[in-house]
Amino acid sequence: MSQATASVRFPGGHAQLSVVRHGHYGRPVLVFPSQGGRAHDPVDFGLVGAVSDLIDAGRVSLFCVDAADAWTWSDRSAPTEERARRQGAYYAWLTDVVVPWVFQECGGPQEIITTGVSLGAYHAVNFALQRADLAPVAIGLSGNYDVTTFSCWGELGDATHFANPAAYVRGLHGAHLDWLRSRVTIELVVGQGPFEVDPTQCLPQTLQLADALRDKGIRHELDVWGHDSAHDWPWWQRQLAHHLPRFV
Repeated sequence: MSQATASVRFPGGHAQLSVVRHGHYGRPVLVFPSQGGRAHDPVDFGLVGAVSDLIDAGRVSLFCVDAADAWTWSDRSAPTEERARRQGAYYAWLTDVVVPWVFQECGGPQEIITTGVSLGAYHAVNFALQRADLAPVAIGLSGNYDVTTFSCWGELGDATHFANPAAYVRGLHGAHLDWLRSRVTIELVVGQGPFEVDPTQCLPQTLQLADALRDKGIRHELDVWGHDSAHDWPWWQRQLAHHLPRFV
């Protein structure tokens, strides 16, 4: 296991954010934790263990990152537009610090897979749609992809729009849409069990994003699990173990 840290500046102070690698070979997978989670959560809650066969076989290396949600979407004291602007600082850390470190660890640039659970699923899918040049495959597990449902308040502007897949996907057109159609693959996974509807809205928002991707002809798959499939780590373990092998 190897680890890197960097300081990211947010309103009110700096955050020390970490990325931890599990594995030595294989395709890099950028893993986002649940809301407010840390880089060690995927191993502590069994997500890394669920795909240990792929890690041991040298098919994947998992790069697990800290969330910055306390400064962004979870900071209900800030208006939504400000939270969206802060989100830009987090994504700058991903592109300017994390991705170069991933490439360094892997011996050169490689196409990244993103995955995440709950709010981390939003990050995984949004990052792939925005940076398909770096991460052309995303696996979102129990995500809500409409940021205006995150205790939204205040006047909304461009920062919110372009951080919100539920909004900007429906506005895609022209050459950029054609490029995304040729480049990106989005796997949307969600259950129908406890907490997938109330309060998270993950089931309806996943279905709506799948509709938007279908309308735009963007390559995606929708996998809806049963009424026993809850918004929780044991189910995310099974879902990642089921889907990740197809992409590595």
